[in-house]
Amino acid sequence: MGKGKKQKSDQDKEIKLVVRIEAKLRDAFIEACQDMDTTASREVRRFIRDFLANSGKTEA
Repeated sequence: MGKGKKQKSDQDKEIKLVVRIEAKLRDAFIEACQDMDTTASREVRRFIRDFLANSGKTEA
């Protein structure tokens, strides 16, 4: 392994989540994220964490 690279554990590996939404909704969301200097991925991850916390569930 190269210098400075950290091997990810099984818990650290990321996966993709495919979501079907209308193109206009997606475009408006991306634009709003850019206006707020954030990314869509970051905001979706934040939503999922908040949703789990509010529902009494914890991250796996």
